[in-house]
Amino acid sequence: MTGMCTYVTLSNGVQVPQLGIGTAGAKDSHEVVQNIKWAVNAGYRHIDTAHLYKNENCIGQGIRECGVPRSEIFVTTKLWNYDHGYDSALAAFEQSRQALGVEYVDLYLIHWPGPNRSYIETWRAFEKLYEMKKVRAIGVSNFQQHHLEDLLANCKVPPMVNQVEMHPHFQQKALRAYCTEKNIVVTAWRSLGKGSLLTEPQLMEVAEKHKKSTAQVIIRWLIQLGIIVIPKSSHEGRIKQNFDVFDFELSSEDMRKLESMDKNSRIGANPDTFFPTERN
Repeated sequence: MTGMCTYVTLSNGVQVPQLGIGTAGAKDSHEVVQNIKWAVNAGYRHIDTAHLYKNENCIGQGIRECGVPRSEIFVTTKLWNYDHGYDSALAAFEQSRQALGVEYVDLYLIHWPGPNRSYIETWRAFEKLYEMKKVRAIGVSNFQQHHLEDLLANCKVPPMVNQVEMHPHFQQKALRAYCTEKNIVVTAWRSLGKGSLLTEPQLMEVAEKHKKSTAQVIIRWLIQLGIIVIPKSSHEGRIKQNFDVFDFELSSEDMRKLESMDKNSRIGANPDTFFPTERN
């Protein structure tokens, strides 16, 4: 490992490690625990999970067994869609907290906004959790600008984070600008895109220049934009490699090359239409 992880400061002063390990899709208990240990050993101090991922128990076990004090690990988890509403959200948080085996959660997010503004009532529960110091910070995920505008007009404590899909082919520039204006930190999920993105010529050119992988270049690009990044992997070598991005810096020309790759091409679901509520 070379270089130390940078931090971003939320609107309430809480500092978040800018590079975290994503855990979506990781359900095998041994694999999840091992991934957490590999990540912490590589230098990660931010772990992102969600009720949906069905791995909070294993995440908690990994944190307890990783050899680093809980106070040094930043834990993010998320409320799933069927738990919207004040009472439901409070109960769901407690379920997640107990599954993780922690006294508090560092960052709690509403996973998806939903179609009927249920996030307004849900946010009241988030504000209560924040007031009770059961969470250090609260935020949202997959919120479009109009969702944020609505929430900001109806809240006492504004969201501190918005976690959204973001990669070179889907850069969300307008949403990023709005979040910056409102002092909301952006986190990028699916930051490495999919398919041919990692082999695109302009990206490979920048990677070759810095003797880095194209994945490392994307992660570094997002970090220099002030965005929190949570790439996921179940391979020890890749987990280490993804963290090895603090010993180089992209030039303004490099940054422009990546900016030019934007295709406004979303891979994941559209937040305006996606809201499954099944208890899968």
